[in-house]
Amino acid sequence: MHDLTVAQLIDGLRSKQFSSTELTRHYLERISRLDPQLNSYITVDESGALGAAAAADRALAGASGNLPALTGIPLAHKDIFCTRDLRTSCGSRMLDNFVPPYDATVVSRLRDAGAVTLGKTNMDEFAMGSSNESSYYGPCRNPWHPGHVPGGSSGGSAAAVAAGLAPLATGTDTGGSIRQPAALCGITGLKPTYGRVSRLGMVAFASSLDQGGPMARTAEDCALLLNAMAGHDPLDSTSAQQAVPDFSGELDQPLAGLRIGLPAEYFGDGLDATTGAQVREALSLLEQAGATLVDIQLPHTALSIPTYYILAPAEASTNLARYDGVRYGHRCEDPADLRDLYTRTREEGFGDEVKRRILVGTFALSAASYDAYYRKAQQVRRLIARDFQDAFAQVDIIAGPTTPGPAFALGAKTDDPLSMYLEDVYTLAVNLAGLPGLSAPAGRVNGLPVGLQLIGNHFQESRLLNVAHQLQQRSDWHLQTPPETEGGAP
Repeated sequence: MHDLTVAQLIDGLRSKQFSSTELTRHYLERISRLDPQLNSYITVDESGALGAAAAADRALAGASGNLPALTGIPLAHKDIFCTRDLRTSCGSRMLDNFVPPYDATVVSRLRDAGAVTLGKTNMDEFAMGSSNESSYYGPCRNPWHPGHVPGGSSGGSAAAVAAGLAPLATGTDTGGSIRQPAALCGITGLKPTYGRVSRLGMVAFASSLDQGGPMARTAEDCALLLNAMAGHDPLDSTSAQQAVPDFSGELDQPLAGLRIGLPAEYFGDGLDATTGAQVREALSLLEQAGATLVDIQLPHTALSIPTYYILAPAEASTNLARYDGVRYGHRCEDPADLRDLYTRTREEGFGDEVKRRILVGTFALSAASYDAYYRKAQQVRRLIARDFQDAFAQVDIIAGPTTPGPAFALGAKTDDPLSMYLEDVYTLAVNLAGLPGLSAPAGRVNGLPVGLQLIGNHFQESRLLNVAHQLQQRSDWHLQTPPETEGGAP
């Protein structure tokens, strides 16, 4: 059953080929057997999943055809979304003991849609990382080669879907954290337009950049999940009051006349040659389907990394100030006074990467540095957004590689933060501009997956899903799965 797409699973449940309980038990068995070596889950909620599956079966048995599409479908949540009565750790010791009293809006909407929560997936601590190696619970491993990273920060979600440990998963993307692991694990991942999906109950990293989105094997499955996730939330002031289309409705639209922009900056130095060739092959399939490839420029692309790594840490330093040992989360033992409580709690609770970003962000926001760094970065952010709008005057969507190359070995970049940050060179600007971006499988390099990134104008998720779906009608990269042995090793 884990080889079926979500669309096929929905058909199977409706035609009584299997029950939601049978389907859920199948995934729980696979998690128990295969995940100890992959470490894609932090928490597995077996009893809660089976209870939700039983409720879904009762609903399906009495259905008159008007049940939500995801009724009875298992999924996994990135452990950054608050889940009522189920631990939400954010991959950090700081929240290791935190059990929220409420659901994030994304979680409650998916519960209402009848989905069955299998558990919470591994992630870089507080979503800060590009490899899933900064997690307090140990690194997640790439199911295509467990000696390599799955990408981050949503690496657990990507690995779980790729390994057949969940048919769907939620992720979050602050600078590429859905698209990059989707590319490295060979699945489809969509970062929606900023504000398309509610951020309520999603633990904050950088509030002007964070956005939740769907991860699945196919574009069609991502559309089904986004249908349930998206929509205005009156409790989230950053939620867009924008009509939500049926994201599945335009999947079959032909690509004739579509103009796809290819930024020169995405195909130059820094891109692995073999990865570039695979991306070009995927683009040729879109061209054969009727699209036209147009050379464009995004001149401020090179500034996206320094801009992001001033703005995101600045927002992180503010958002993470709440973790002080007083209200909830980790608290140091026997503090001598209030200063000792704050200092030791944060020293013990945060890992190295989180501390590094808090320090950078606090420095950028200091009175002596604010104008030179933070204000200047905001000005450059505006130039980056303008580049995209100038490009969209010429083309309908923008395409290029998702990452500079395939997954790298575990530990290869942990001592070189700058090299790690460069892994997101093609994804960061999309978040700075608030645009939607999608990564779709584009083949393999040395046995490891690589991705094609598609970027749209604001609220053009349907178009991106349409283009990815048409690519997937002409290729089988999205159907390829890792060779399965115990632990998912090749």
